[in-house]
Amino acid sequence: MLLYVLRRFASAVPTLFVIVTIAFFMLRLAPGGPFDLERPIDPLIIENLKRAFNMDKPLPQQYMLYLWNLLHGDLGPSFTRRDFTVNDLFRFGLPVSVQIGGTAIAIALVFGTVLGSLAALRQNSWVDYSVVGVATFGITIPPFVVAPILSLIFGVYFGWLPAGGWGAPGSMVLPVATLALPQMAIVARLTRGATIEVLRSNHIRTARAYGLPSWVVLYVHTLRASILPVVSYLGPTAAALMTGSVVVETIFGIPGIGRYFVQGALGRDYTLVMGTVVVIAVFVVVFNLIVDILYAYLDPRVRYD
Repeated sequence: MLLYVLRRFASAVPTLFVIVTIAFFMLRLAPGGPFDLERPIDPLIIENLKRAFNMDKPLPQQYMLYLWNLLHGDLGPSFTRRDFTVNDLFRFGLPVSVQIGGTAIAIALVFGTVLGSLAALRQNSWVDYSVVGVATFGITIPPFVVAPILSLIFGVYFGWLPAGGWGAPGSMVLPVATLALPQMAIVARLTRGATIEVLRSNHIRTARAYGLPSWVVLYVHTLRASILPVVSYLGPTAAALMTGSVVVETIFGIPGIGRYFVQGALGRDYTLVMGTVVVIAVFVVVFNLIVDILYAYLDPRVRYD
């Protein structure tokens, strides 16, 4: 297993290199720039700004300088937030995004698995139809619709929770609920389908024939096998949520890296956008590796030599 993990990390290096290269040149070759403002600036000031950010150098040299700094953990200065580096912004924003995304994933995993299992065990009953109906409704409603509705109802009309912002008591509730609801619906559907399939498999019939208690058949044999599709789904999903939800953080005014990504893209903040791309790519690689390791633990047929 250790050799497999090391091989995966070694193979992730060229993947990250390709992602960084494509993102770097796409940003530089796109029309416009970080110093293109509505009000014209003195050309001498623009030249000084370009010199300060190494943008006066040829594009290949800028690329090599960025790679060199990236290898040393330096994501560069922010073009739009002159008093902060990208590392400073992520030092404050990434824990916020991880806290919201991690809580949403945990809630979705627990409640989605329970609801999906209940629906599978009560197949074709009112419980099954209710879970499937609510899950289908939750999947089809996008977060940019759910977030304003929750903010309007619980934040404006009733005043129970903050409608936006960060740091106040209860400020996590609405963003976490917005992120968790669709993921809970997807997890419930995945768990239901996988559980129904596993309950009809030969090894479950054999376990029941041996006279094993129902809770052992359900929690030890059935749930362990039916959770595999959920684990596969949660790999990239957890990486996306824990590195900042662009829609949710923008609507609720949360200072996470998803909101920074939007602001950086609108302001052509090259280093801020590149830093977000790098962080997301690293999270995707790490979570996919965690999923592969969990697969080997949950499914004894899977071996990594």
